[in-house]
Amino acid sequence: MNEVINNSLANLNDLSQTSTAFAFRGYNTTNLGRSYELLHHPEYSHIFKKYLTQASKIAEESLMRRVDLLKRVEEQKELPLGAYPETIALIMAVSLAQIEALQQIHGVDYSKAKVVFGYSLGELVALVTTKVYAMESTLELILPLARDAAELALDVKLGVVFCRGRQLDYSAVERHCLEVSNEGKGTIGISGYLSPNTVILLGQGDTIDHFKNTICNIPPHNVQLKKDNHLWPPLHTQIVCQKNLSDRAAVALETMPGGFSAPQPPILSCVTGDIAYTDVNSRELIKQWVEQPQHLWSVIEKTMQMGIDRIVHVGPEPNIIPRTMNRLAIDISAQLNRPSLTGISMKAVSHITRKRPWLAQLISKNAALLRAPFVEHIILEDWLLEKRPVK
Repeated sequence: MNEVINNSLANLNDLSQTSTAFAFRGYNTTNLGRSYELLHHPEYSHIFKKYLTQASKIAEESLMRRVDLLKRVEEQKELPLGAYPETIALIMAVSLAQIEALQQIHGVDYSKAKVVFGYSLGELVALVTTKVYAMESTLELILPLARDAAELALDVKLGVVFCRGRQLDYSAVERHCLEVSNEGKGTIGISGYLSPNTVILLGQGDTIDHFKNTICNIPPHNVQLKKDNHLWPPLHTQIVCQKNLSDRAAVALETMPGGFSAPQPPILSCVTGDIAYTDVNSRELIKQWVEQPQHLWSVIEKTMQMGIDRIVHVGPEPNIIPRTMNRLAIDISAQLNRPSLTGISMKAVSHITRKRPWLAQLISKNAALLRAPFVEHIILEDWLLEKRPVK
């Protein structure tokens, strides 16, 4: 696949001069990225050691077992599924360290970003970077839930449902999940909406295979499913109800410190698909975050409507958000470059909406997506390692 998105060494010092969004990654099968290089970088080492040490201590006390995230990064070995809680702590620590390095070493005022968002765990990291909650209390909340989610994951597979050329009927997919679950051989559900024609499913036992074998029942009848053979923690699905994870989160959130200030910058939530956090509702949104699907596509649409022209991807080896944006940019670029009247008109509209944000609001929301190929993308770990620190 040709890459439309390229990393940039652009100057980030004055975020107020651009419409910049920060995007935080979630859990994946690989989670180290370039953390080893950052840990040994002469300018950043002390920051990464600090966060990894703090996160290790919090995880040890929460999980009541030895945790050494510094050692994990030094060994450069990906953690197994059984260490899912430690991986959660690692991703959060590295993401927060990247933001501090950006601010402390490069003098970038993160609070001047127009908006931030995160997929799955990334949304909780965003809540920490925007000072709604502290890293300690956030990890103390999520790590016990992650431990039980890892136990549920021993029987959970992931499937990507997609439809080429046409929009996927979300409601038909949801209905079919309910029908498969109703057979009593395991629960299956949508975990994330990635695009109008793509969703992520998580299912217990053989439910992913059963869904695939009966997928012909879903209109428009050219729907396909690609199965991932890894085991996956079933967050953002009803599977977590089997261990009461959302109810337990709600109880813990009642006495969790913080949560009485609106995030700054504002957060585009994958729970709601919009800017939703206020000074009082973060606890309710986190409870929903545990068991409800991630509306990533709605968030991507919203960033285009807001006139975002730069996205900084935070965390070790950012994955699902850059891939989704890259696919969108490639598809739109292919249309814009068509030697047809339609292609010419689309290209003209995309330039108009890019240079005149007010006009974009008067056009249909899908027209705003035409800006996708013109959005600049920065993978922050690459940028930190390649950019000279401010002296």
